[in-house]
Amino acid sequence: MLNETKPQVWRALVVFTDGSEMLLYLGRSSAQVRAGYQAAFQELLDDDERSRVQTIQMQRWHGTPDAGHWITQATLSIPLVKLAKTAS
Repeated sequence: MLNETKPQVWRALVVFTDGSEMLLYLGRSSAQVRAGYQAAFQELLDDDERSRVQTIQMQRWHGTPDAGHWITQATLSIPLVKLAKTAS
């Protein structure tokens, strides 16, 4: 049971070029989502998935916990892909 009367739930949602979607990160504030989505992008998506990302949306839940919908608040930058270090 939530103790807050108006919980703030935010998420980063990946939208792929084929229109499919994937939850990337869930947080209690927009600042928390902005701080964590880039690491989640690197950890959760493989190379093929990263290459097919069209956009990353930051969304906020609007409504009661059992009756509401997600509202897009911002478009987040797609993180640069970190290159793996090769043995020399």
